[in-house]
Amino acid sequence: MGKPDLGRLIAQTMAPTAEDRTIEVITGEILDAKRAGGEAILTIGRCLIEAKDMLSHGEWRSWLEEQVEFSERSAQRFMRLAREWSNPTTLSDLGASKALALLALPPEEREQFMEDHKVIDMSARQLEQAIKERDEARAAAERAAADQRTAEQARDKMAEDMKFLNVRLAGAKEDREQAMQDVARLEAELADLKAKPVEVAVETVMDQAAIDKARADAIAEMQEKLDKAKEAAAKARDKQKQAEASVEVLKRSLEERDKSDKQAAIAGDKELAQFEVLFNQGQELANKLHGLLLKARGREDQTAAKGMEKALKALAEAIGRCAE
Repeated sequence: MGKPDLGRLIAQTMAPTAEDRTIEVITGEILDAKRAGGEAILTIGRCLIEAKDMLSHGEWRSWLEEQVEFSERSAQRFMRLAREWSNPTTLSDLGASKALALLALPPEEREQFMEDHKVIDMSARQLEQAIKERDEARAAAERAAADQRTAEQARDKMAEDMKFLNVRLAGAKEDREQAMQDVARLEAELADLKAKPVEVAVETVMDQAAIDKARADAIAEMQEKLDKAKEAAAKARDKQKQAEASVEVLKRSLEERDKSDKQAAIAGDKELAQFEVLFNQGQELANKLHGLLLKARGREDQTAAKGMEKALKALAEAIGRCAE
């Protein structure tokens, strides 16, 4: 059997006359295109679109199953290929299964994806797996970017809170210093008041009892002011302590955030994570070796110590060469 004339099939579909296009004609073209494959996939899709417009819903489903042997899902996919696929030549090389799988990609990304993954050499199953991995990688990247934005926003918020708390702490310190100065001044004034008598202007007879009362009242008034000043100083001290505690808590939170960010970055890099584990183990081992060397140096016989020193220097040189 000769190869069907694909150009004729496509031309028939692209430039039909309305009176010649019957469902029987369309059915025949679909069956021919199914046998042809390749670019005729687009012919199938265009014919299906045309047939769907001609038939009622019930007729459409019956016609699909009985006349062209397509499920409705398959028909929808072929119609989508006809609407979206722009390169018939490439489609001929791909075949229907891979072309349908590529519909999962945005149209503007298909050509680059096909070039990057050499899709023509893939099986349909391999292509589906590659698209799945691409989607998973993109989703993971989007989640990582969202997490990064959230972390940056949280860090910025904590930095703003730290600025606010530092201002609050500075104000609390100033209030406490002022309160303590007030207490010191009032204590000095009270001591001075107790040390000398109170002058009372009396127009008539000097009354010692009145003088004593005036003096006692003045001392009581000054003591009341001092007590209030001490209370204010105590409140200022408590306010300063609370501000200092808040600053310390936020400082630790920022440190924990930085530590978490570092660990998250390392966790995303397998080689870096493994390097950090081995590096920490190496540091611990170096400390133990140094401890043993110090003990050996405390002996009268320095032979072992000198041997350890030589070995450690050789190890240090070997490690240094790793960084070259």
